[in-house]
Amino acid sequence: MLEDVLSAENLVYLAGAFYIAGLAITNQIILRLLLLAGTGIYLIYYSTIADNPLWEAIYVSLLIGLANLGGLTSLIARNSQWAIPAAHADIYFDFPSLPPGDFRALMKLAKRYTVDEDRQVTVEGEAGNKLYYVLDGSTLVRKGDQAFVLAPKLFLGEIAFLIGAPSSASTWLEEGAEVLEWRFEDLRRKCARNTRFKLALEAAISTDLASKVAHSMGKDAVRVDIIPKQMIEALGTVRKG
Repeated sequence: MLEDVLSAENLVYLAGAFYIAGLAITNQIILRLLLLAGTGIYLIYYSTIADNPLWEAIYVSLLIGLANLGGLTSLIARNSQWAIPAAHADIYFDFPSLPPGDFRALMKLAKRYTVDEDRQVTVEGEAGNKLYYVLDGSTLVRKGDQAFVLAPKLFLGEIAFLIGAPSSASTWLEEGAEVLEWRFEDLRRKCARNTRFKLALEAAISTDLASKVAHSMGKDAVRVDIIPKQMIEALGTVRKG
């Protein structure tokens, strides 16, 4: 009975079932595993259907299987915790939308440091060339006639990076703040080469931007004329990064 089910003719239907099931699933790892199983069954079929193995079909199927296996290996590696660089493992969970592989790629382009004195990093209405992520320390933001202080775990310069527009606000980092810094040109070059990385980075920035807008319009926002005059004057003396 089992031999009848696994006859050479039925192997074609079994392999086809694996292919159809794989193409009906959106999970890339499961999809590739099912296609790999289907390819393996086709190899058995091509080896047994005729008196002599169908070598041409076997070679082509082997190439397809090897290409699929390479892609599967890459997917697993991209989502493996082993891909997280040890030097930045402490901040991985600050970027929940980035798979380990994309996080590793992003950190390779980053400069991580601590600000040694109060520093302005963006100027409202001026084009920027760097993207920042504040890991620790407060950020003072001035936008139009409003000013507010934001807690860490946020991007700065993201509007200029995403759409090439001038910065929407002026921002200052306090002394002792820890930040990640990227040059726009490095990020855009990486995004142009890797669409998957681009989408993951844009998702992370968009989530942060929505949170930032909510805070800037909330109870912590105050008009500039409420802030002590000496503080406003002091902002003008802070060096620009």
